[in-house]
Parts: sequence; C-alpha cells; structure tokens
Amino acid sequence: MNIGVPRETKPGERRVGLDALAVRALASEGIAVRVERGAGAGIGAADEDYERAGASIVEPEIAWGSDLVVKVKEIQDGEWDRLRAGSTLFSFQHLVGSPALTRRLAAAGVTVIAFEMVRDARGGFPLLAPMSVLAGRLAIEAAATHGTGLARVLVLGAGHAGREAVRCALERDAQVTVLCRREASRDALRDEFDDRIEAGIATPEAVEKAALMADAIVGAVFVAGSATPKLLSRALVGRMKRGAIIVDVCIEEGGIAESSRPTSHAQPTFIEHGVVHYAVGNMPAMVPEIATQALASAALPYARRLASKGPLHAIHDDPGLRAGTLLWNGNVTHAAIAEEAGLACSALP
Repeated sequence: MNIGVPRETKPGERRVGLDALAVRALASEGIAVRVERGAGAGIGAADEDYERAGASIVEPEIAWGSDLVVKVKEIQDGEWDRLRAGSTLFSFQHLVGSPALTRRLAAAGVTVIAFEMVRDARGGFPLLAPMSVLAGRLAIEAAATHGTGLARVLVLGAGHAGREAVRCALERDAQVTVLCRREASRDALRDEFDDRIEAGIATPEAVEKAALMADAIVGAVFVAGSATPKLLSRALVGRMKRGAIIVDVCIEEGGIAESSRPTSHAQPTFIEHGVVHYAVGNMPAMVPEIATQALASAALPYARRLASKGPLHAIHDDPGLRAGTLLWNGNVTHAAIAEEAGLACSALP
C-alpha cells in the first residue's frame, strides 16, 4: 500500500500526520509515501525535507487518492470530495457526538481507524497519550493567560492530560484538587503527588464543593467511545467565582461543562455566567513541531503495519489496532457510534 499525507485544513491546525523522520523510516522499507505540497509548512518542514527523506511531493488529489491516508484531524469541509471509496483513513476522528460525520464517512465507503481509540498491549492509548500530555500542560498555560489566577485549581480526570495539568499547576504553586472516577486512580495520584494535592472521587457533592472554590478548572476526562460526562451543570457554573476559568480539554468528546462549546485558536474563549470558557479542541497545534514529532513517532509503527500487511491482516494481527477501527469500507463497526448515527453495526471481517 502507498501512504498519502495531506495538508491539514482545520483552522489553526499546523501539525502534520507524519514528519520527515517517519517518512524516511517508511521509505527505507520500500513503502511509497506521497506528501501534499506544503503539508509541512506549519512545522517548518520544507517540501525538500520530505523529498530527501524519500517522499514524493504531490498535489492534494494524489495524496488523498492513496491507499492509506495518514493525517491529524477529522475530515473538514472541503475535504469530503477528496475521499476515495475503499481507502483507509488513519487520524483522530472524534465521532462520538458527531452522528452526521459518521454518516458521511459511511456514505464515502472508507475504512476509518481512529488514533484516539487505538490501544496498546496494556490497554492504554498510545496515540492519544502524547497529545494528552501536551494538552494538560497547555491547559494550565491557558488558565494562567485567560483567567484571573491559579490559587486554587480543580482537575477533573486522572489520565495523561489530568496528571500533566496537576504537575504544571504545582509548578505554579497552586493548591490543587483532583477528582476522578476510580479509587485506583485516586490512590495512584496520592502515591505520585503525596500530600501536595487533594485527591478524591468525582461524586456530585465533591465536584460541587471543589468547583465553587476553584479559580481554574481543567476538564480532562476521556471515556473511550462515549461522550464526556457533564460534571459541571449550567446551574453549578452559574455559582462559580466570577472570572474563574474552565479549560475544557475534552471538548471534542462533548466537554465536561454543560455551558461549554467548541472554540478556536483564533477565538479561544467566551464568557458565560461570568465564567471564562476555553474549549479549543486541537490544543497541541499551539506547539506544532513538538506535537508532530510525538504524534508521528507514536503513529509510525501502526502506519508501517497497515501499509506493509494491508489493513485486513494488520487489524487481525494487532487487537489494539482493531479496537481503533470504527468503520470498514463504509460499514460502522462500533456499536455505540452506529446507534448514535442511526446506522446498523457491522462486525469487522
């Protein structure tokens, strides 16, 4: 199979699906990689850098016409007519809460493998994890920039994004409370951060108490294949400190606040009930070079398997890659996503 790397078109998105180092590794194994002209501009990579790595520099229709398309973000307006039936799309998808997007992908007849759903042998999310770490750090920077202070920080979620947000908040001498779903996660937080934080279970009562005291709240909850639980009701947001900020890292799965709605890098915040909301879905695009290096490194072994074995053999040999396969030749293979889109759920081959 050949691999196509198109240029990202989502506003503010400067990352690229594969960097030159990953392309060199693939090309050295005889895998043809076709990179859209200018795809690396956002990370300071010239077309010549990709050519020296072994890629062909092509026009958009050639990159999109490849057997395996590796990109960063979900399909945008203006990209739909470039999809080729029978091809495989490997990128972040965020189909939960986006039934219209699912239906359009199904109609396009493509196979879809979602970065955020691929698992490793331990059940982790190897493609999501490096972006989550960056998002956690950027969340505290956003809170410091757009909020009124970081004296008290509430972090909802104990995954990669949540733990990194805790570390960064502590670096700024904040008083940090972390609330999560499982006792095991709570205990791991206490072991890692000792008495520097207050860690607990995210019961409605605990969330309410901590939210009302917080200067900044970081929403960092991820439930694979499901919408983010709404831990902050509109009524609760309305009782928070005026000028407090909610940084809704998980906005692409719906967000943790009922009052949240997606924002952009160009207009990252809005104010509702006197509370600042920051809900940029592709936060790691703020540091595109670092983010691309991390993402491409994580995606490389999967792209190699898909291209060398073909998608069918690759997903049979790798249960984690199979877990990330949401559509197969236009047929939805994830039960919850199929139900949400009003489509039948098909078994993977």
